[in-house]
Amino acid sequence: MIREKNPDGYLSAAEIPLIKLYLVMSACFLAAATVWVYFLCQHKFSVFKIHWLMAALAYTKALSLLFHSINYYFINTEGHPIESLAVMYFVTHLLKGALLFITIALIGTGWAFIKYILSDKEKKLFVIVIPLQVLANIAYIIIESSEEGSSDYASWKQILFLVDLLCCGAILFPVVWSIRHLQEASSTDGKAATNLAKLKLFRHYYVMVVCYIYFSRVIAILLKFTVPFQWQWLYELLVEVSTLVFFILTGYKFRPASNNPYLQLPQEDEEDEEELQMNQVVTEAGVHEGLSKLKKSRAPREAV
Repeated sequence: MIREKNPDGYLSAAEIPLIKLYLVMSACFLAAATVWVYFLCQHKFSVFKIHWLMAALAYTKALSLLFHSINYYFINTEGHPIESLAVMYFVTHLLKGALLFITIALIGTGWAFIKYILSDKEKKLFVIVIPLQVLANIAYIIIESSEEGSSDYASWKQILFLVDLLCCGAILFPVVWSIRHLQEASSTDGKAATNLAKLKLFRHYYVMVVCYIYFSRVIAILLKFTVPFQWQWLYELLVEVSTLVFFILTGYKFRPASNNPYLQLPQEDEEDEEELQMNQVVTEAGVHEGLSKLKKSRAPREAV
Protein backbone atom coordinates (compact mmCIF):
# COMPACT_ATOMS: atom_id res chain seq x y z
CA MET A 1 0.00 0.00 0.00
CA ILE A 2 1.39 3.39 -1.04
CA ARG A 3 0.11 6.62 0.48
CA GLU A 4 1.11 9.84 -1.28
CA LYS A 5 0.61 13.01 0.73
CA ASN A 6 1.93 16.55 0.66
CA PRO A 7 2.87 18.34 3.90
CA ASP A 8 -0.38 20.33 3.72
CA GLY A 9 -2.68 17.45 2.77
CA TYR A 10 -3.59 14.95 0.10
CA LEU A 11 -4.25 17.50 -2.65
CA SER A 12 -1.60 18.49 -5.16
CA ALA A 13 0.14 21.86 -5.11
CA ALA A 14 -2.16 23.09 -7.89
CA GLU A 15 -5.34 22.04 -6.04
CA ILE A 16 -4.66 23.17 -2.46
CA PRO A 17 -5.50 26.87 -3.20
CA LEU A 18 -8.83 25.79 -4.70
CA ILE A 19 -10.37 25.31 -1.25
CA LYS A 20 -10.07 29.00 -0.38
CA LEU A 21 -10.70 30.10 -3.94
CA TYR A 22 -14.07 28.33 -4.22
CA LEU A 23 -15.08 29.52 -0.75
CA VAL A 24 -14.29 33.17 -1.53
CA MET A 25 -16.02 33.03 -4.91
CA SER A 26 -19.06 31.38 -3.30
CA ALA A 27 -19.29 34.33 -0.91
CA CYS A 28 -18.99 36.75 -3.84
CA PHE A 29 -21.81 35.07 -5.78
CA LEU A 30 -23.95 34.90 -2.64
CA ALA A 31 -23.44 38.63 -2.03
CA ALA A 32 -24.25 39.43 -5.66
CA ALA A 33 -27.41 37.29 -5.51
CA THR A 34 -28.54 38.95 -2.27
CA VAL A 35 -28.01 42.44 -3.71
CA TRP A 36 -29.94 41.41 -6.83
CA VAL A 37 -32.91 40.11 -4.82
CA TYR A 38 -32.91 43.31 -2.73
CA PHE A 39 -32.94 45.34 -5.95
CA LEU A 40 -35.84 43.28 -7.29
CA CYS A 41 -37.83 43.88 -4.10
CA GLN A 42 -37.27 47.63 -4.49
CA HIS A 43 -38.61 47.62 -8.08
CA LYS A 44 -41.52 45.19 -7.88
CA PHE A 45 -43.53 46.82 -10.65
CA SER A 46 -40.72 46.46 -13.23
CA VAL A 47 -39.76 42.86 -12.39
CA PHE A 48 -40.29 39.99 -14.82
CA LYS A 49 -40.10 36.25 -14.23
CA ILE A 50 -36.70 36.02 -15.85
CA HIS A 51 -35.30 38.36 -13.19
CA TRP A 52 -36.13 35.76 -10.52
CA LEU A 53 -34.62 33.08 -12.74
CA MET A 54 -31.39 35.10 -12.76
CA ALA A 55 -31.51 35.23 -8.95
CA ALA A 56 -31.99 31.46 -8.76
CA LEU A 57 -28.98 31.00 -11.06
CA ALA A 58 -26.76 33.16 -8.84
CA TYR A 59 -27.80 31.31 -5.65
CA THR A 60 -27.31 27.93 -7.33
CA LYS A 61 -23.84 29.00 -8.47
CA ALA A 62 -22.96 30.06 -4.92
CA LEU A 63 -24.14 26.73 -3.49
CA SER A 64 -22.23 24.79 -6.14
CA LEU A 65 -18.98 26.57 -5.28
CA LEU A 66 -19.60 26.10 -1.55
CA PHE A 67 -20.07 22.34 -1.90
CA HIS A 68 -17.06 22.21 -4.22
CA SER A 69 -14.91 23.89 -1.59
CA ILE A 70 -16.14 21.55 1.16
CA ASN A 71 -15.57 18.55 -1.11
CA TYR A 72 -11.96 19.57 -1.73
CA TYR A 73 -11.45 20.18 1.99
CA PHE A 74 -12.38 16.61 2.91
CA ILE A 75 -10.29 15.24 0.05
CA ASN A 76 -7.33 17.22 1.36
CA THR A 77 -7.76 16.14 4.99
CA GLU A 78 -8.99 12.55 4.65
CA GLY A 79 -7.82 11.56 1.19
CA HIS A 80 -11.33 10.86 -0.18
CA PRO A 81 -14.55 12.87 -0.58
CA ILE A 82 -17.67 12.51 1.55
CA GLU A 83 -20.22 10.85 -0.72
CA SER A 84 -23.22 12.90 0.41
CA LEU A 85 -21.39 16.19 -0.05
CA ALA A 86 -20.05 15.04 -3.41
CA VAL A 87 -23.59 14.21 -4.54
CA MET A 88 -24.83 17.63 -3.41
CA TYR A 89 -22.04 19.29 -5.36
CA PHE A 90 -22.78 17.33 -8.52
CA VAL A 91 -26.52 18.08 -8.25
CA THR A 92 -25.99 21.83 -7.78
CA HIS A 93 -23.38 21.84 -10.55
CA LEU A 94 -25.85 20.14 -12.90
CA LEU A 95 -28.59 22.64 -12.03
CA LYS A 96 -26.19 25.56 -12.38
CA GLY A 97 -25.11 24.49 -15.86
CA ALA A 98 -28.68 24.02 -17.06
CA LEU A 99 -29.89 27.30 -15.53
CA LEU A 100 -26.96 29.24 -17.00
CA PHE A 101 -27.65 28.25 -20.58
CA ILE A 102 -31.43 28.54 -20.16
CA THR A 103 -31.09 32.07 -18.76
CA ILE A 104 -28.67 33.21 -21.46
CA ALA A 105 -30.90 31.78 -24.18
CA LEU A 106 -34.06 33.34 -22.72
CA ILE A 107 -32.43 36.76 -22.40
CA GLY A 108 -31.11 36.40 -25.93
CA THR A 109 -34.57 35.68 -27.32
CA GLY A 110 -36.06 38.64 -25.44
CA TRP A 111 -38.50 36.41 -23.59
CA ALA A 112 -40.64 38.23 -20.97
CA PHE A 113 -39.14 41.59 -21.99
CA ILE A 114 -40.34 42.24 -25.53
CA LYS A 115 -42.32 39.04 -26.12
CA TYR A 116 -43.95 36.31 -24.04
CA ILE A 117 -44.10 33.45 -26.53
CA LEU A 118 -41.12 31.61 -28.01
CA SER A 119 -41.10 30.83 -31.71
CA ASP A 120 -40.81 27.30 -33.06
CA LYS A 121 -37.12 27.59 -33.91
CA GLU A 122 -36.38 28.96 -30.43
CA LYS A 123 -38.21 26.03 -28.85
CA LYS A 124 -36.21 23.62 -31.01
CA LEU A 125 -33.02 25.34 -29.86
CA PHE A 126 -33.94 24.71 -26.22
CA VAL A 127 -34.73 21.08 -27.00
CA ILE A 128 -31.23 20.69 -28.45
CA VAL A 129 -29.18 22.81 -26.02
CA ILE A 130 -30.57 21.55 -22.71
CA PRO A 131 -29.88 17.81 -23.35
CA LEU A 132 -26.42 18.73 -24.64
CA GLN A 133 -25.74 20.71 -21.48
CA VAL A 134 -26.93 17.81 -19.32
CA LEU A 135 -24.58 15.50 -21.26
CA ALA A 136 -21.71 17.94 -20.72
CA ASN A 137 -22.36 17.98 -16.97
CA ILE A 138 -22.52 14.18 -16.85
CA ALA A 139 -19.16 14.06 -18.65
CA TYR A 140 -17.75 16.53 -16.13
CA ILE A 141 -19.00 14.42 -13.21
CA ILE A 142 -17.42 11.29 -14.69
CA ILE A 143 -14.13 13.14 -15.20
CA GLU A 144 -14.16 14.41 -11.62
CA SER A 145 -14.83 10.90 -10.29
CA SER A 146 -12.18 9.07 -12.34
CA GLU A 147 -8.39 9.09 -12.39
CA GLU A 148 -6.43 10.79 -15.15
CA GLY A 149 -4.71 7.51 -16.03
CA SER A 150 -7.95 5.62 -16.68
CA SER A 151 -9.02 4.81 -20.24
CA ASP A 152 -12.38 6.60 -19.89
CA TYR A 153 -10.83 9.85 -18.68
CA ALA A 154 -9.48 11.01 -22.07
CA SER A 155 -12.66 9.97 -23.93
CA TRP A 156 -15.04 11.80 -21.60
CA LYS A 157 -12.76 14.84 -21.54
CA GLN A 158 -12.98 15.10 -25.33
CA ILE A 159 -16.75 14.64 -25.18
CA LEU A 160 -17.01 17.39 -22.56
CA PHE A 161 -14.93 19.80 -24.63
CA LEU A 162 -16.92 19.14 -27.84
CA VAL A 163 -20.36 19.33 -26.23
CA ASP A 164 -19.43 22.47 -24.29
CA LEU A 165 -18.34 24.21 -27.50
CA LEU A 166 -21.57 23.17 -29.22
CA CYS A 167 -23.67 24.61 -26.37
CA CYS A 168 -21.68 27.85 -26.33
CA GLY A 169 -22.12 28.25 -30.06
CA ALA A 170 -25.84 27.45 -29.93
CA ILE A 171 -26.71 30.09 -27.33
CA LEU A 172 -25.42 32.81 -29.66
CA PHE A 173 -28.23 32.17 -32.14
CA PRO A 174 -31.07 33.65 -30.03
CA VAL A 175 -29.15 36.91 -29.64
CA VAL A 176 -28.56 37.09 -33.39
CA TRP A 177 -32.27 36.40 -34.03
CA SER A 178 -33.29 39.16 -31.62
CA ILE A 179 -30.89 41.64 -33.26
CA ARG A 180 -32.36 40.82 -36.68
CA HIS A 181 -35.91 41.15 -35.31
CA LEU A 182 -35.18 44.58 -33.81
CA GLN A 183 -33.53 45.74 -37.04
CA GLU A 184 -36.65 44.85 -39.00
CA ALA A 185 -38.93 46.42 -36.37
CA SER A 186 -36.97 49.68 -36.28
CA SER A 187 -37.50 50.16 -40.03
CA THR A 188 -41.21 49.28 -40.15
CA ASP A 189 -42.98 50.73 -37.11
CA GLY A 190 -43.06 54.21 -35.65
CA LYS A 191 -41.08 53.48 -32.50
CA ALA A 192 -37.69 53.46 -34.23
CA ALA A 193 -35.85 55.21 -31.39
CA THR A 194 -36.93 52.67 -28.77
CA ASN A 195 -36.13 49.73 -31.04
CA LEU A 196 -32.72 51.15 -31.92
CA ALA A 197 -31.91 51.55 -28.23
CA LYS A 198 -32.88 47.92 -27.62
CA LEU A 199 -30.87 46.89 -30.68
CA LYS A 200 -27.78 48.62 -29.30
CA LEU A 201 -28.23 46.88 -25.96
CA PHE A 202 -28.62 43.51 -27.67
CA ARG A 203 -25.39 44.06 -29.57
CA HIS A 204 -23.60 44.83 -26.31
CA TYR A 205 -25.01 41.64 -24.81
CA TYR A 206 -23.85 39.66 -27.84
CA VAL A 207 -20.32 41.00 -27.34
CA MET A 208 -20.53 40.12 -23.64
CA VAL A 209 -21.52 36.52 -24.36
CA VAL A 210 -18.74 36.13 -26.94
CA CYS A 211 -16.15 37.59 -24.55
CA TYR A 212 -17.35 35.36 -21.72
CA ILE A 213 -17.10 32.23 -23.87
CA TYR A 214 -13.72 33.34 -25.21
CA PHE A 215 -12.22 33.99 -21.78
CA SER A 216 -13.70 31.02 -19.95
CA ARG A 217 -13.15 28.44 -22.71
CA VAL A 218 -10.14 29.57 -24.76
CA ILE A 219 -7.94 31.92 -22.73
CA ALA A 220 -8.42 29.94 -19.53
CA ILE A 221 -7.45 26.64 -21.18
CA LEU A 222 -4.38 28.22 -22.79
CA LEU A 223 -3.38 29.61 -19.39
CA LYS A 224 -3.74 26.17 -17.85
CA PHE A 225 -1.24 24.66 -20.29
CA THR A 226 1.28 27.53 -20.22
CA VAL A 227 1.72 28.38 -16.53
CA PRO A 228 3.87 26.21 -14.20
CA PHE A 229 2.21 23.29 -12.42
CA GLN A 230 1.81 25.00 -9.06
CA TRP A 231 0.05 27.97 -10.69
CA GLN A 232 -2.58 26.00 -12.59
CA TRP A 233 -5.21 27.07 -10.08
CA LEU A 234 -5.19 30.42 -11.92
CA TYR A 235 -7.27 28.65 -14.59
CA GLU A 236 -10.13 28.20 -12.13
CA LEU A 237 -9.65 31.74 -10.84
CA LEU A 238 -10.01 33.18 -14.35
CA VAL A 239 -13.11 31.08 -15.07
CA GLU A 240 -14.89 32.05 -11.85
CA VAL A 241 -13.96 35.74 -12.03
CA SER A 242 -15.09 35.97 -15.66
CA THR A 243 -18.37 34.27 -14.71
CA LEU A 244 -18.93 36.70 -11.84
CA VAL A 245 -18.21 39.72 -14.07
CA PHE A 246 -20.56 38.32 -16.73
CA PHE A 247 -23.34 37.88 -14.14
CA ILE A 248 -22.87 41.42 -12.81
CA LEU A 249 -22.84 43.04 -16.26
CA THR A 250 -25.88 41.05 -17.37
CA GLY A 251 -27.79 42.07 -14.24
CA TYR A 252 -26.78 45.72 -14.72
CA LYS A 253 -27.84 45.86 -18.36
CA PHE A 254 -31.17 44.07 -17.84
CA ARG A 255 -32.00 45.41 -14.39
CA PRO A 256 -35.66 46.29 -13.69
CA ALA A 257 -35.76 50.08 -14.03
CA SER A 258 -38.02 52.56 -15.77
CA ASN A 259 -35.09 54.22 -17.59
CA ASN A 260 -33.73 50.95 -18.98
CA PRO A 261 -34.08 51.13 -22.80
CA TYR A 262 -34.53 47.36 -22.99
CA LEU A 263 -37.58 47.50 -20.70
CA GLN A 264 -38.81 50.93 -21.71
CA LEU A 265 -42.37 51.13 -23.03
CA PRO A 266 -43.79 53.93 -25.21
CA GLN A 267 -44.78 57.04 -23.25
CA GLU A 268 -48.48 57.33 -22.52
CA ASP A 269 -48.51 61.05 -23.39
CA GLU A 270 -47.17 60.37 -26.88
CA GLU A 271 -49.75 57.64 -27.41
CA ASP A 272 -52.58 59.91 -26.18
CA GLU A 273 -51.41 62.75 -28.46
CA GLU A 274 -51.24 60.45 -31.47
CA GLU A 275 -54.68 59.07 -30.69
CA LEU A 276 -56.11 62.59 -30.28
CA GLN A 277 -54.66 63.70 -33.61
CA MET A 278 -56.02 60.61 -35.32
CA ASN A 279 -59.51 61.17 -33.87
CA GLN A 280 -59.43 64.81 -34.97
CA VAL A 281 -58.51 63.90 -38.52
CA VAL A 282 -61.19 61.23 -38.70
CA THR A 283 -63.86 63.54 -37.22
CA GLU A 284 -63.08 66.47 -39.48
CA ALA A 285 -63.00 64.21 -42.52
CA GLY A 286 -66.38 62.73 -41.61
CA VAL A 287 -68.14 66.03 -40.90
CA HIS A 288 -66.97 67.97 -43.96
CA GLU A 289 -67.11 65.11 -46.42
CA GLY A 290 -69.11 66.04 -49.54
CA LEU A 291 -69.53 69.73 -48.56
CA SER A 292 -68.33 72.76 -50.55
CA LYS A 293 -67.63 76.29 -49.36
CA LEU A 294 -70.38 78.83 -50.27
CA LYS A 295 -70.41 82.63 -50.19
CA LYS A 296 -72.39 84.21 -47.39
CA SER A 297 -75.56 86.07 -48.41
CA ARG A 298 -75.80 89.73 -47.43
CA ALA A 299 -79.60 89.62 -47.29
CA PRO A 300 -81.00 89.78 -43.75
CA ARG A 301 -82.64 86.72 -42.33
CA GLU A 302 -86.37 86.70 -41.98
CA ALA A 303 -87.77 86.67 -38.53
CA VAL A 304 -89.32 83.45 -37.49
